[in-house]
Amino acid sequence: MVPQPFPLVCLPFAGSGAGFYRAWQEMAGPQQSVGVIPVQLPGREELFLEAPFTDAIEAAALLAPRIVELTSGVPDFGIFGHSLGAVLSYEIARELLRIGHPGLRHLYVSGSPGPGNGRDARATGLRDDEFIARVQEFAGYRHAAFDDPDLRELLLPSLRADVAMHENYKPSSDEPLDLPVTALRGADDALVTREHARQWSATTSAGFRYIELPGGHMYLSDGPGALLSAIATG
Repeated sequence: MVPQPFPLVCLPFAGSGAGFYRAWQEMAGPQQSVGVIPVQLPGREELFLEAPFTDAIEAAALLAPRIVELTSGVPDFGIFGHSLGAVLSYEIARELLRIGHPGLRHLYVSGSPGPGNGRDARATGLRDDEFIARVQEFAGYRHAAFDDPDLRELLLPSLRADVAMHENYKPSSDEPLDLPVTALRGADDALVTREHARQWSATTSAGFRYIELPGGHMYLSDGPGALLSAIATG
């Protein structure tokens, strides 16, 4: 019997949508051991007309029922998020455990310091050009869409909302999760240090693992192979 892929619910990073992860569903290779389940956020792609989230705790409470639907009938699954997606994943995991939803087996957080540790420099409130430059500095890359004035006007509201949600985030609790946690980081990430990523060890009483993968802060934009292989192997 062929083993079934391990279902992995994936939360977008700031400014992105489920389309980033839908592309992973098409790819062949070792990552077939993981079944990617993208989660869409309001304010982008097919949900463009919906108001974006502005509070991570409220977002988690609203997203948790959607994830219950997406994982209906799945015996076990993991949750993954990068940067903003990491704190959303953490709060969603906490909410799923609170309501007793069965099946959640692992939390994977990527490109993020521990949930109680934000960055000192902020982008929220800056003028458009300064805001985009600051976000580029944080992420280590610049999306080509922001060089198109029309696309920039369309994309900025959701990106601003995401960044503000992330920068204003405070954890809902400091009680450790009864859930294994794996923190992942690009080895050359200049934004999130190894020490930052290891802060996630304090969020669990059920086992912690730290993994470094090739690349910088946005290592996962180079392709999901190494990431999904690391998840599939433990």
